[in-house]
Order: sequence, then structure tokens, then C-alpha cells
Amino acid sequence: MFWNFVQQYENQLNIALSIVILAVFLLLRIRFTATIFRLLLKISRNTWNGFFEQLRTSFEKPLQLLIAVVGIYFAVDVFPYFNESNALFNHLVRSSVIFAVGWGLYNLSSSSSLLFSKINHKYNVKIDHILIPFFSKALRLIIVAIGISVIAQEFEYDINGFVAGLGIGGLAFALAAKDALANLFGGIIIITEKPFTIGDWIKTPSVEGTIEDISFRSTKVRTFAQALVTVPNATLSNEAITNWSKMGKRQITFKLSLMYGAKREQLEGIVKEIQVLLRHHDAINKETILVNVDAYGENGWEIFLYFFTNTTDWGEHLKVKQEINLAILAIIEREKLEIAIPTRKLYVEPEMVKGKQRETLLGQES
Repeated sequence: MFWNFVQQYENQLNIALSIVILAVFLLLRIRFTATIFRLLLKISRNTWNGFFEQLRTSFEKPLQLLIAVVGIYFAVDVFPYFNESNALFNHLVRSSVIFAVGWGLYNLSSSSSLLFSKINHKYNVKIDHILIPFFSKALRLIIVAIGISVIAQEFEYDINGFVAGLGIGGLAFALAAKDALANLFGGIIIITEKPFTIGDWIKTPSVEGTIEDISFRSTKVRTFAQALVTVPNATLSNEAITNWSKMGKRQITFKLSLMYGAKREQLEGIVKEIQVLLRHHDAINKETILVNVDAYGENGWEIFLYFFTNTTDWGEHLKVKQEINLAILAIIEREKLEIAIPTRKLYVEPEMVKGKQRETLLGQES
């Protein structure tokens, strides 16, 4: 009787201890996580900078889960009515550890991670912005596949049959997913040829706008009306693509019409003044500046202008264009000339006027 009482007392004490251990781990897991990262930062001597912050953000939640699992394991070890050597329990604990590690690696491999920039800086490997989303998604897919396979093997599930089944059904899958494969190969073409990258302004027969995202299947384009258009990579890779962001300079060309009353000396003077204006303007590219009296127009003399701005930004380009137009208008006003506008003149013969008047008088008399 006495030993039964002692045994019950020990069991109750172990139950209480088990609850305390679990509560401590669950309540203090956030502080435990912060302490672990502080120790890692001291060990690294504060040299990780932004990458350490990315590492902390990626593994913060998984590490809290891992600490909770450890707390459950120790609590169960003390708990008197459960055998910690239970096979299912051990499988769940090990699977939880694998899941936590995979979760952290999945977060770390995001496209916004500093991992790729660190690789660029340390090994001088130039990774274009268009490749980062592909590398990120491929790496995440690999992490998920490895995690699922390891957890499946932990539960003694034979995945060889599943892989063999995929091999047998590969042909049917390829035929069913031919459009998806076409988009995938289109994405590979976009990666290798690099006709554009994220942030570029492009124009195709299908869409015009700014590239926002490139995935395995499609490319997302933000139009100037702020609509988001998703274009399949297979379509985009087979179209003519104009990349306006790759312009080294931006074109301005137009014809200026002056009234035929302008004399030859005045035309020559205006052409020279416009040429001087363009050559001395800081925002105008000096390589190609063409200002010529081009033709006898329908309404007046036509002066042809062809030049480029150094900036390719549309807003800055319009500001420069406005400055040039106003400066040319000042030159025309200074020379006391007029811009030709479409006009029509009607010439009437005097005999025809007299005949019309005579017919009108005869009609009144009758």
C-alpha cells in the first residue's frame, strides 16, 4: 500500500514536471531563438550584416518550431504514461526536425534573399535579375522535393515505385502538358537570349508595358493603364520585342513649316540658329543633329529636324522637347516670320462676278 502511494506520488510529480518542461519551452521559445541568434552573431564577429538578418528572418519561425519539438520530446521523456521509444512518436519528432530545416531553407531561397547577391560579390558570378526568380523557384522546388522524400523515407515509405510510375506515365504527361512545356522552353529562350529583364519597358504585338515578373509559365507585364497582363512565354518568345529601356538615346524628329513670305537669307539664318541651339544644349546628343530646308511644302517652306536627347526617360525627354520647341518659337518670332498653317485661297474672275450680278438682276425684274 505504501509503495503504491509512493508510485502515484512519483507519477503525479513527473506529470507536473512534464507540464512545466513543455510550458517553459513553449513560453520561452521566442527568447531562446533570440539568444541563439545573438550567440551566432557574436561568433561571426558581426561580419554577416544583411545576410545574417536574412538568415534570422528565414529561420526564426522554423527554429521556434524546433525548440517546441525539443520541449515536447523532453516532456514526453518525463511523462510516466507514455513510452518515448514509441516508433510513431520518434518518426514524428524526426519528421518535424526535417520539416523545420526545410522550412528555413525554403525561406532563405526566396528571390528577395541576399544569397544571390552574396554569390555575385564573392565569386564574381553575374546573375541577371531575370534569372533570380528562376533560380529561386527551382531551388525551392528541389528543397520541397528533398524534404518530402526524406520524410517519406522516415516513415519507411518506398518512393522508388512512385518514381517508376512517373517514368511510365512520362509520355502521357508530356503529351497532356505540351502547352506548359512550350511555355517552359519559351522561358528558357527568354533567359538565354535576354531580350528584356525585370523593370524594362517593352512593346510587342500582344502588349506594351513594364516587366514585373517572369515565371516558368508566363511573364507579367504592367501596362501604362496599370492593368496587369499575363503573357505565356511561348507567345512572347515567338513575337518581335521592342525594348525601349535599351535605348542609348531618344529620337526627336518633326517638320517645321514657315510661310512662303520668308526670304532665302531668313531661312538660312533660322537653320543656323537652330543648329547652334541644338549643338549647345546639354541635353541634346551631339552625334546626330540634322536641320535642313527639306521641301516646298503645300503651305510653306518645310524645315526638317532630326536629333536625339541624351536621356531616355520619357518625362525628362518631354521636358527637353518642350525647351527646344519654345526656343525655336523664340527664334521665329525674332526673325518676324510666321508658322505656316493649312490655308486655301479662292480666286474669282471679274467677268464671272459681273455675269452672276446680271443674272441676279434679270431674275429680280421678272
